[in-house]
Amino acid sequence: MTVLEKDILGILTEDARISAEKIAAMLSEDVTKIKACIADMEKSGLLVKYTAIVNSEKADDSLVEALIEVKVTPKKKEGFDGIAKQIAAFPEVKAVYLMSGAYDLAVFIEDKTLQQVSRFVSERISTFDGVISTATHFILKKYKIEGALTEKEDADYRLSIQA
Repeated sequence: MTVLEKDILGILTEDARISAEKIAAMLSEDVTKIKACIADMEKSGLLVKYTAIVNSEKADDSLVEALIEVKVTPKKKEGFDGIAKQIAAFPEVKAVYLMSGAYDLAVFIEDKTLQQVSRFVSERISTFDGVISTATHFILKKYKIEGALTEKEDADYRLSIQA
């Protein structure tokens, strides 16, 4: 990755809405060069997606979110990739990570109810060949998402004790 790519990604990570013109001005580069660099990063898969971070507590949708720890036996010639790709294909699945430690895959899902999340785990994930065990953790509250605090704190939240 080039220094220019790193600089552009740093800016886009902070604000995905920023224009190529503003990025060019910030980096003292030509706009055409910035646009070409962004297009190249998109084409190569380095830049995967532009997204918005939503505080679900303030949104009207009441989706249930969960982290599912999955312990698996890796398959010959596929390792963990085969089962991870199968799990990632479900629309309820928002993220899948290969982990070190007590379990192998961390699977983040969203669904409408606790029962649907439970059914997803018991009827889909746990039925795959190679799945040894699962543990489901329901997300109760998010304090920070992708580096952004979900609530702004007041500058001075202490009570005055003056008489």
